[in-house]
Amino acid sequence: MTFEEMAWEFAEVFDDLDVEQINEMLAKNVPMDTLEFFAQYAEDFCKGIEVGDDTRQRLPNLMLIGYLLRVLEERLLPNR
Repeated sequence: MTFEEMAWEFAEVFDDLDVEQINEMLAKNVPMDTLEFFAQYAEDFCKGIEVGDDTRQRLPNLMLIGYLLRVLEERLLPNR
C-alpha cells in the first residue's frame, strides 16, 4: 500500500467516525501535550501572517491529521 492509498483509506475511515469515536481514537493515539502543541503552534504561526478565521481554526486539525497519518504509517510500514 502506498502512502497516498493509506491516506485516502484513513480519510474515509475518519469521515465515518462520530465525535465520541474520534475522541477515543485521539485519547489512545495522541498525547495531550501534542494536542496542546498543535493549538499553540497554530496560534503562534497565524500571528505572523494574515490568515482568515476559518483557516486559523482549522490549522490545528490539519496538523493533527498529518500527525495521525504519520503514526499510522509507522505502525503499518515499520520497515520504511
